[in-house]
Amino acid sequence: MVVVEEVPRRRAVAVTETATTGRALPHPDREHIRLESVLHALSDPMRLQIVRELSAREEELTCSQFELPVTKSTTTHHFRVLREAGVVRQVYRGTAKMNGLRRDDLESLFPGLLDSLLAAADRQAGRLGDIGRIPAAG
Repeated sequence: MVVVEEVPRRRAVAVTETATTGRALPHPDREHIRLESVLHALSDPMRLQIVRELSAREEELTCSQFELPVTKSTTTHHFRVLREAGVVRQVYRGTAKMNGLRRDDLESLFPGLLDSLLAAADRQAGRLGDIGRIPAAG
């Protein structure tokens, strides 16, 4: 009888560190981004709203530029889930934490997925009216 011991697999994580702050944030390497993690991250309406706005603005945004109807700690949680799933990249620039969509990584791994999900979210927002709309950036 052969006994096989399961060893938990560790995810490879890239750590982004800025020279000005020395603070580092873990991100999954492209090859370690998993479909189920991405879908889970985008299944929450607040996280989907964040991704829709990042996609629409096509630039990095600070966390404070998002007008979400949740507490600051909940907002932080949502950004962490998106970062750990590989949907966004967060880097510190001075004291600001900048957020950018990892569109190239997601498109490389799951061609058409992000655009399909964003188009479906836009159709849903149109169908539901104000409930699903992204607040205007100011």
